[in-house]
Amino acid sequence: MQISQRVIDDLRRVSTATLHTALFKRGLRNTYIQGVSLINKQKLKMVGQAFTLRYIPAREDIDTVAAFKSPEHPQRLAVETVPEGMVLVSDCRQDATAASAGSILLTRLEVRKCAGFVSDAGIRDFDDASEMNMPIFCAKPSAPTNLTKHHAVDIQVSIGCGGVMVNPGDVLVGDGDGIIVIPLEIAQEIAKEALAMEVFEDYVLKKVRAGSKVIGLYPPNAETLEEYNSQKA
Repeated sequence: MQISQRVIDDLRRVSTATLHTALFKRGLRNTYIQGVSLINKQKLKMVGQAFTLRYIPAREDIDTVAAFKSPEHPQRLAVETVPEGMVLVSDCRQDATAASAGSILLTRLEVRKCAGFVSDAGIRDFDDASEMNMPIFCAKPSAPTNLTKHHAVDIQVSIGCGGVMVNPGDVLVGDGDGIIVIPLEIAQEIAKEALAMEVFEDYVLKKVRAGSKVIGLYPPNAETLEEYNSQKA
C-alpha cells in the first residue's frame, strides 16, 4: 500500500514534535527513533515509506570483503531495489562502532531518488555525506567498514531501528528534531490531525508573542477554543 502524494505533502508541513503528540494521543508512545540525527548541512525534511534492511552481528570468517561480490548481498540488493521515494532504513542494533554505509552507496541512493537514508549505526565519508541533497540520519561518523560489526541478513522485514519497530511501508518523517515512525494504517489520519494541530499551535504562538499567558491557552480552555473557532469561521 502506498500513501498518496497529498498525505506526503501534508506531512511535509508538520513537525516531528507535533506528529509525536498526535500519536501519543492515540496511545502510541514509542515512535521516535533514538540516537540518530540529521547530518546534512542543509535543513532537509524527510518523508517517505520504509524499505528495511536488517543486520546481525558480523563474524570474521563470513564477513570478508569478498562478501560484497555477490549480487545477492542484502545491503547491495537493498541499495539497488529500494523504490524511488522510499526511505532505506537499516537496523544495526544501535551499534555505531562501524559504518552502515559510505559516500558511494549513499550517492547511489540519491541518484536513484531515494527519499532518505536512516541507520542507528554510523556512516563513513561523513563530510561528503553531509553535503548531499538526500536526507541522511545516523548515530555518528564511523570509519570502520560495516563488515567489521554488521552482517546483512534480510530486506523488507520488520526491524528495530533506534529502539522503534519499523515495518516495511511504515511512514517515516524526519527533521532537525529526529525521526517519527507512523504506522502505515493510520498515516492519513495522523497527517490530517497533525496538520490541524499545527494550525492551532500557530495561533497559540501568535497569542504568546502578543503577551498572552499559556494557562488556559495551551491546552485551550472553552473560551480559547471559542475565540479560535470564531477566527477560523
